[in-house]
Amino acid sequence: MRVTQSMLSNNMLLNLNNSYGKMSKLQDQITSGTKITRPSDDPVIAVKGMGYRRDLGQVEQYTRNMNEVNNWIDTTDESLNQVSEQMKRVRELVIQAANDTNTPEERAKIKTEIDQIRQQIQDIGNTKIADRYIFSGTNTSKPLFVEATPPNADGIKIINSDINAPNGDVEIEVYDSIQMKVNTPGAELFQNIDDMMGKISDLLDPERPGGPATGEEIGNALGGVAEQSTGDDITAIHNKILEAQADVGARQNRVELMENRLSIREIGVTKQMSDNEDVDYAKAITEMITQNSIHQAALSVGAQIIQQTLVDFIR
Repeated sequence: MRVTQSMLSNNMLLNLNNSYGKMSKLQDQITSGTKITRPSDDPVIAVKGMGYRRDLGQVEQYTRNMNEVNNWIDTTDESLNQVSEQMKRVRELVIQAANDTNTPEERAKIKTEIDQIRQQIQDIGNTKIADRYIFSGTNTSKPLFVEATPPNADGIKIINSDINAPNGDVEIEVYDSIQMKVNTPGAELFQNIDDMMGKISDLLDPERPGGPATGEEIGNALGGVAEQSTGDDITAIHNKILEAQADVGARQNRVELMENRLSIREIGVTKQMSDNEDVDYAKAITEMITQNSIHQAALSVGAQIIQQTLVDFIR
């Protein structure tokens, strides 16, 4: 085959162009810090990168969900703790009222405080996060306690008849196909508390039908004796509150475990994405220097191959 001057020139230009392309790619890698700047550079790396980014997006969403879970559970725990503290005060007042040395007027004053505590517990039962009632089960748009019809003169509310017990769980996804219950349906619990508070208030009412209650009748509201407990005394109700708090505490512990799991997953996926996409600077710089040396050598050889033209003789 006859090798012409034009063939030599064209091949040299083609090789120089390829050399420029390789140096340009290496320069892009060093500048951007990634192995590819467009999917066509390496489709396999690009597809893997999309998968890793999707996984990181899921982790970010689950982390936001965990913040919502913490908000629900922490608020529930604090609310139940307030109810528990109020029950301790109710116990103190009942013990005080059970003493038969109290006059009807003194017991009426205790009744007034009992009624105030009852209203406070009803307000706790209507605790909201944003616009959602946390103790109303899945009926989060409806309060647990509503005004009586006609309204009670003492401000005492009644349980919302639209909320049934048990009335479902509110669940939030915290991991792949893992749902976590975040609420504590409170219709039954708060109904029992409210009924008990109503009975104690009636016992302390000086105008109670049948006459004022005796100290023994008032003292029976304390409970504490298993054989005599009716399930609606202060001790029994307080135990139910503690059980609800224990359940919330167990879920708080699980939330911590899930947060650790999400953190580990985020670190793992980030490392995989880095290994997949991040450039090895030492390798890239070495290749850049090598390619530049090759390019310079090609230019030098090309200058020797291309023959002089007539222009070189016109001097």
